[in-house]
Amino acid sequence: MKRIGLLPRILIAILLGVALGFVLPIPAVRFFATFNAVFSQFLGFMIPLLIVGLIASAIGRIGTNAGKLLVVTIVLAYADTVLAALLAYGTGSWLFPGLIGAPDSAQVMKPEDILPYFTLSIPPVIDVMSALVGAFVVGLGIAYLKLGTLKKLFDEFEQLISAIIQRAIVPLLPLYIFGIFLCMTVSGQVFHILKVFAGIIVVIFLLHLFILFYEFVAAGCLARRNPFRLFLTMLPAYFTALGTSSSAATIPVTLRQAIANGVSEPVAQFSIPLCATIHMSGSAMKITACALTVCLMQGMACDFPLFLHFILLLAVCMVAGPGVPGGAVMAALAPLSSILGFGTDEQALIIALYIAMDSFGTACNVTGDGAIAVILDKYFKTK
Repeated sequence: MKRIGLLPRILIAILLGVALGFVLPIPAVRFFATFNAVFSQFLGFMIPLLIVGLIASAIGRIGTNAGKLLVVTIVLAYADTVLAALLAYGTGSWLFPGLIGAPDSAQVMKPEDILPYFTLSIPPVIDVMSALVGAFVVGLGIAYLKLGTLKKLFDEFEQLISAIIQRAIVPLLPLYIFGIFLCMTVSGQVFHILKVFAGIIVVIFLLHLFILFYEFVAAGCLARRNPFRLFLTMLPAYFTALGTSSSAATIPVTLRQAIANGVSEPVAQFSIPLCATIHMSGSAMKITACALTVCLMQGMACDFPLFLHFILLLAVCMVAGPGVPGGAVMAALAPLSSILGFGTDEQALIIALYIAMDSFGTACNVTGDGAIAVILDKYFKTK
């Protein structure tokens, strides 16, 4: 199974969950419900540690670069990430209710109908907001006070958290999602949910193309360049990201294509690796659309002030995402639970829906990095 990518494993898990839900006896289904109950407790325990381990180290690395270029790059990346998420919310508020239907007719998930044999309580060491604030305090302290010992400590803690995600959480995600869809099939809700997923994926795919369109139109207008030619030059980075599903792995190609677009090497060498960490427009758009979908399906609150709060915090948490496979959606679990009130089953649906489109979000992120580099080069070009 290690030779099979995460997306195929997730798809296999969903198909098996649906198929076996019609034939497995309830005692066997309860076995998988028990695994999900324990795994979800472990996942909840890990979320604050993930925030501290990944964000503190990332902020420490970002802050070591001083100057106006750093500030402008961060502002541009954050603003575009928030704008993409707001676009997803606006489009979803318009289209998704018609695709999903009213909550009372949507066969809302009731996984509690399948009771596990036992559960374990694994409370997190700290809550999510304390972890987020603590990560920023430590990260900024490391950066501006040049605390080498503390930086090494948190760099090693980041390696530990990354290893746990890569070797424990991500490998078990297919089994977790299998259990979710198995229970939904037994409860009779799975076909409605799969139908909704199909429609939402189409909308999200079109949204990611529109995000790339406005990013390169904005870059072309500000730099007085042909936006379509700029975009075509970045296509190798787009297709590389489709294959790797990793912003970090695509950096060499993104850097090469940004320079081919006329971006000066110093600006490209600074902005492309930095944007690979902080510019997450495609990922934030997908997570916002998925979160809105689940809220509408479950009849949960999804008003604009609530989602604005969620989006502003989500764009910050995205800093933790690029270094780890599946890291963006893992980092997003913090605001999903603390702000939107998502439980473990809603989080599992988000993970499944997100990973189904993971490569397209990554491609949107890294291709948009090229647009930001063009804008920065217009005002910070080094002769």
